[in-house]
Amino acid sequence: MTREAQRAYDHQRLPLFQKGDVMAPKTVTRAQLGEAVYQEVGLSRRDSTTLMESVLKEVSDALAGGESVKISSFGSFIVREKGQRTGRNPKTGEEVPILPRKVLVLRASHVLKDRINGSKSVSSTPSPGAALFETRVD
Repeated sequence: MTREAQRAYDHQRLPLFQKGDVMAPKTVTRAQLGEAVYQEVGLSRRDSTTLMESVLKEVSDALAGGESVKISSFGSFIVREKGQRTGRNPKTGEEVPILPRKVLVLRASHVLKDRINGSKSVSSTPSPGAALFETRVD
């Protein structure tokens, strides 16, 4: 795709996921989120990107500080400590120690789980931020 064609495509408002669409993207990027904020909120592109980046920074800082982050109707991000354990090299069979570490876990809310599974029990009224995940701008 030429650079001009990519730019033209970048500015189209398309659904992120379409059932049965093999070409649906598998990843939503920062740029797409920034563009979705721009289109949904009405701020300038620069202000939309700044807003999104500040939210991501707050979430990242909280998680890096060991705090949990709960986003209503989405889920909770939790930093969990994993202890040391013994693993095995699959190629040689040699036992190797796996050092203790922290991992990030997302516990999805029931609302998000229902939405992913296409449940009819979820309200048909979209949440204010729903368009962020229903709009593709890549």
